[in-house]
Amino acid sequence: MIIGLQGKVLARELSYIDLLTPGGVIYRVYISVNCYSLIKSDDILIHTSHIVREDGQSLYGFMDPNERKMFEMLLKVNGVGPKVAMAICSTFLPATFARIIDEKDITSLKRVPGIGPKSAGVILVQLGGFVVDMGEAAPASRAFDEATQALEALGFKKDVIQKTLSKCQGSDTESLVKEALRYFQK
Repeated sequence: MIIGLQGKVLARELSYIDLLTPGGVIYRVYISVNCYSLIKSDDILIHTSHIVREDGQSLYGFMDPNERKMFEMLLKVNGVGPKVAMAICSTFLPATFARIIDEKDITSLKRVPGIGPKSAGVILVQLGGFVVDMGEAAPASRAFDEATQALEALGFKKDVIQKTLSKCQGSDTESLVKEALRYFQK
């Protein structure tokens, strides 16, 4: 099982990166939109979840170990596969997801593409005790999440917001939103 990779990012898209490892092997690692925004340089260490199926193998990568924990917990839910789990990881940061589970907020879960009322209910029931380790990254993640929500409320599309926020240097919600709006004006 591959639990992490270190190397140089050769290609970076919203849904995956191609990572060249020191041994000369290039891995395609599928990532969430939130992970995409956390990749700030070409040399990275990424936590992975290695999924082996009859028809192939896939690597899913996370800059935040809490996001990997969230992804792996979601895979244990009946009816949730890697694509739906990644959609949830792209929509919510781990701290936000933990709050949604704690508050049994079915409406927020239904915002995720591919999640209907029945699936949302199953997720809420089966993940009743999801807990996030609130480490050093939590305040920055919260600010990023709040800035994303604020920009979505202004009518910007999530993929454009994520790309723009990944360029921003702010550490709190207000500065991230202001900086992103400056990018949008260009």
